[in-house]
Amino acid sequence: MRDALLIALFAFLGATAAGVLGAGVLLLIRRWSLTAHLAVVAAVAVAAMLAGTLAVARAMFLSAHDLSVVTTVVAMAAVVSLVTALLLGRWVVARSHELTLAARSFGDGGDFAAPDGPAAAEFAALSRELQATSVRLAESRDRERALETSRRELVAWISHDLRTPLAGLRAMAEALEDGVAADPDRYLRQIRTEVERLNEMVGDLFELSRIHAGALSLSPARMSVYDLVGDALAGADPLAREHGVRLVGDGVEPVPVEVDGREMSRVLGNLLVNAIRRTPADGTVAVSARRAGEGVVLSVTDGCGGIPEEDLHRVFDTGWRGTHARTPPAGAGLGLAIVRGIVEAHRGRATVRNVSGGCRFEVTLPVAG
Repeated sequence: MRDALLIALFAFLGATAAGVLGAGVLLLIRRWSLTAHLAVVAAVAVAAMLAGTLAVARAMFLSAHDLSVVTTVVAMAAVVSLVTALLLGRWVVARSHELTLAARSFGDGGDFAAPDGPAAAEFAALSRELQATSVRLAESRDRERALETSRRELVAWISHDLRTPLAGLRAMAEALEDGVAADPDRYLRQIRTEVERLNEMVGDLFELSRIHAGALSLSPARMSVYDLVGDALAGADPLAREHGVRLVGDGVEPVPVEVDGREMSRVLGNLLVNAIRRTPADGTVAVSARRAGEGVVLSVTDGCGGIPEEDLHRVFDTGWRGTHARTPPAGAGLGLAIVRGIVEAHRGRATVRNVSGGCRFEVTLPVAG
């Protein structure tokens, strides 16, 4: 038992010396290729075995012939180990280089394509993660292009919508200044109307900029959907009378919600104004509110004749105003974008779909606990 312990001790000391030396070498070459690291690891394993064998041989006073045989066996093992480590290192480096080139392709705007051939589990996992990252980057680029297109369209539309009333204001102001206005009071009323229109447009732009910047501050309070819809209908009634449109509260349930009353009133107001302006005279705009699962659905149904299916996904985009048949007489296509931003800030969602004779905008909000 004592001899076995001595042999184990001498072998451990010899192997430890080789291991410490190998760790020092790995520290020195830590910036080198992985092939060199694998070669050093293989060499350390063989050196540890050889050092332990020599230590035990010296302690046991083996003959020179026996020691030579053991050394030869260890040397052959070292050669095979180093060759295997070098081959493995070259394969790992080649695979890593292929992944680097593939990753560079989607970093430059392309799609990631995993290298062909078998791969170790770690490389396969890395390829899957790079593939998922490539998909997310592609989606992000698409969103960025869509937002940039939307911004350019918005600037163009806003420029046009501002230029028209400003030109009219300038002409009317010059007519009043030169004393050639046949009906000064009518000119003054028209100037006030145009100024109010510009003020609404600037207010919409300010609200939209707050939403996009994430600076929309909400003050939620518990209230009934019934009261919310009632106030919105009362506010939109004058516009509906002006356009000859009938407003109907169809099945409004008194479901409690926890929302910012001012912002949600703006949501319903924008939807009602949008619906009234697009519904022909003698038409009907219906508002309903009902519980659906864990939420409440507010819907506004108009008689616009419907939206082309290919445009449904763009309805809530900033600046979108659709076909000429749906182009409003005023506004810059910001109302529905504001609706979506406010609703999403309340952890809800806004959708639209075609129904018989028109379309239905739905706002889904969580029910108050």
